[in-house]
Amino acid sequence: MAIRVLVVDDSSFFRRRVSEIINSEPRLEVIDVATNGREAVEKVQRLKPDVITMDVEMPVMDGITAVREIMASTPTPILMFSSLTHDGAKATLDALDSGALDFLPKKFEDIARNRDEAVTLLQQRVLQIASKKAFMRRPVVARSEPVTPAATSPTASPLQRSSLSTGNLSHSRPVSVSARFKATGKKYQLTAIGTSTGGPVALQKILTKLPVNYPHPIVLIQHMPATFTAAFASRLNSLCKIQVKEAEDGDVLRPGVAYLAPGGKQMMVEGRPGAAKLRILDGGDRMNYKPCVDVTFGSASKVFSDKVLSMVLTGMGADGREGARMLKNAGATIWAQDEESCVVYGMPQAVAKAGISSEDLPLDRIAERMLVEVGLA
Repeated sequence: MAIRVLVVDDSSFFRRRVSEIINSEPRLEVIDVATNGREAVEKVQRLKPDVITMDVEMPVMDGITAVREIMASTPTPILMFSSLTHDGAKATLDALDSGALDFLPKKFEDIARNRDEAVTLLQQRVLQIASKKAFMRRPVVARSEPVTPAATSPTASPLQRSSLSTGNLSHSRPVSVSARFKATGKKYQLTAIGTSTGGPVALQKILTKLPVNYPHPIVLIQHMPATFTAAFASRLNSLCKIQVKEAEDGDVLRPGVAYLAPGGKQMMVEGRPGAAKLRILDGGDRMNYKPCVDVTFGSASKVFSDKVLSMVLTGMGADGREGARMLKNAGATIWAQDEESCVVYGMPQAVAKAGISSEDLPLDRIAERMLVEVGLA
């Protein structure tokens, strides 16, 4: 049975264009369209689609308000379309905060090198988030048993899920709600976090729980367009006790400051422990990800060796696996977000299945685990 999609946009041209792309994938079917947020809310309640594509700016009711109402009454996976402007970035972050799972630029030429690539990307995103629908309403049930290949199920909803992880993760230690963490006793000089789809919400959940005296610098690599990272860093800085900034070339790493890699660029760590700084370089035509987790993690392994506490969070693909491997070979600590709390269990799964991560952590407990590990709890 095809995945049923509701397309919401006030532009008849865009509705038609998106509908044609979605309907050209045999596993997808556009069941209806809506011209504004109010109409979308009503049609979601009546038609119960599997996925919604949603514009941000619309008459009668905007996309952000529509997302809030839909998530309150009929939780459904939502893919936002956004303009690549500063205001568009702020609105998209608001939509993700309200429960939307992912976003794409509204101009397809901004997301791919050619039309075929853009078409495939849109279809893949809709298929990917459709798998979350069955778990949108389920409560969190943290697991305490080891994960085995036999214990499999689809991935879960945006922030609250209850499925079992897939793949051979017997090397990592799953965590139950009642588990009390114990520090390993290792000493750190840098925290490094890499993420993609679902990352804005995940990073906000973690960083807002860190105290102002967090003892070392934090580097953040989030797959995000260039116009979005400044707005995202500003939002995090306004919400967090620690300082959060978009990284600039030459930034000296300071304790209690989180540096977000600029979109469209690569962020590398250079220097030596105690006097390390950031280099912001051109994204590179051959790089799939700009910024790339592998690039930053790999450079951190050369400067800080075993003194890095690193995490790979929710995201599509496998970026971070090879950089995490370099960190592990240097003696650093690598954790992966567990499947239940991921929007997309791609990047963490790649690290876990490769036997690189040492712990498999639910999003809601990662900050707690960090504070125990660095001696603040």
